Amino acid sequence: MSTLPDPITAKGPIGVFDSGYGGLTILRQIRQLLPQYDYIYLGDNARAPYGGHSFEVIYRYTLEAVEALFSHGCHLVILACNTASAKALKTIQEVDLARLDPSRRVLGVIRPTVEAVCHLTLSRHIGVLATAGTINSESYTLEIKKTAPDITVTGQACPMWVPLVENDEFDSPGADYFVKKRIDGILRLDPAIDTLVLGCTHYPLLMNKIVKYTPPGVRIVPQGEYVAAALGNYLERHPDMAERCSKGGKCHYLTTENPQKFHDNATLFMHQPVEVEQIEL
Repeated sequence: MSTLPDPITAKGPIGVFDSGYGGLTILRQIRQLLPQYDYIYLGDNARAPYGGHSFEVIYRYTLEAVEALFSHGCHLVILACNTASAKALKTIQEVDLARLDPSRRVLGVIRPTVEAVCHLTLSRHIGVLATAGTINSESYTLEIKKTAPDITVTGQACPMWVPLVENDEFDSPGADYFVKKRIDGILRLDPAIDTLVLGCTHYPLLMNKIVKYTPPGVRIVPQGEYVAAALGNYLERHPDMAERCSKGGKCHYLTTENPQKFHDNATLFMHQPVEVEQIEL
């Protein structure tokens, strides 16, 4: 592993990690709210998607990505990936940071989403649409029950949704079948649901289809704005960490995939061209 920069004297960008491209939806919202900071985005696109992998594999891949971002000078890393947040975040926070560098921090996207959504539901029935890995982990259910034990949580895995996005088919006629099937399915499981959490960062690109097949009166909750707000709040509450994060308004992109492929897909997510560097984990 690379020698980490001095945690006291060297400022560094805020790291944002996802297994694929979906975390770019989180990064875009974060940069809109906190444009003064520098950012470095790492997509493990060569090994995406993570949703179907075992706990052990997801943890190992995520830890490798966190170590890579630390080696690039990040003091704070956001796991902008629900699967990584569900299956790797706790172990990294409780075990690995003590070994790597106790002064650094790694945060996830599930807790900020849960804190927001518990205040939005009126029926106290929430649905979670996510990858199989996130649903099987029951992370949303556990976090929601901690915050609001009276809320009923229903999960629905959407195995085709990430491939639709990753293969640029999210706005195609073929996507309608898969989106309608999963929304109909979760509302059959619990017709009282009034709030649907998009528990995967890829899903906002399917928003046109999701809105089309979601009944009126059911709120759809993407994560970006809530994760961005939570990060802003975190930096306000931890001025020492905010001071360690460099402020130049720049963003650099890393991928484990072909740089041209990443550029083409990332431009779609970010609505502007990006410069990207290929790395190995």
